[in-house]
Amino acid sequence: MGVSIYPIQLGFDCCYIVQDKGTIMIDGGAPGEIKTFMKGIGKLSIRSEQIKLIVLTHGHWDHIASVKDIKEKTEAKIAIHEKEKEWLEKGLKPVPPGVNLWGRFLSKAITMCLPLIEVPVAPVDIVIGNEGFSLAEHGISGRIIHTPGHSSGSVSVLLDTGDVFVGDMAMNKIPLSLRPGFPIFAEDFDKLKESWRTLLDQGAKTVYPSHGKPFPVSIIRDLLS
Repeated sequence: MGVSIYPIQLGFDCCYIVQDKGTIMIDGGAPGEIKTFMKGIGKLSIRSEQIKLIVLTHGHWDHIASVKDIKEKTEAKIAIHEKEKEWLEKGLKPVPPGVNLWGRFLSKAITMCLPLIEVPVAPVDIVIGNEGFSLAEHGISGRIIHTPGHSSGSVSVLLDTGDVFVGDMAMNKIPLSLRPGFPIFAEDFDKLKESWRTLLDQGAKTVYPSHGKPFPVSIIRDLLS
């Protein structure tokens, strides 16, 4: 059958369902999106109980705020890097700094809105270390790779096909970005570029960002050169 990739828009965050021998979900979306999630998997003829694992690319609120409700519907395990485990378990809402003028403006604007945003807490089942995590036991030919830069605990899911789900290591959606490329927010931009080199070295081919449409990794390679 091969791998199948299905995007599901949960707020401003594009999450993904990945199916091979097993089924996993990547990221958990903005607050209050459980109905959209259930409707989305229904259209795909995917039963909630088929999803056994939810991989969070990082712990920012727009990627984790519906994961508690999704976990309750699916009974899936939640995986997140050890450095951001408490962001979900304590409902923390850190905001990364902007790397350019537009990013700095949006970062301040988001910070001002944070009192209006609630992140329901949820227990983490799988804590990912810097060594990464194989997805073989979940029926997916691929692995989770620690890719810090956007945040210290950012991870990417790299499939053996070369498809790579990078969270906010890249952006490709207005008003964040007019074209595919690096993110406008990052805790450490130099580390982010190092993480991209790691993904290139390990065979990344097609980039699936959380904000925007897929694009060829050659665009990132050109930016790094």
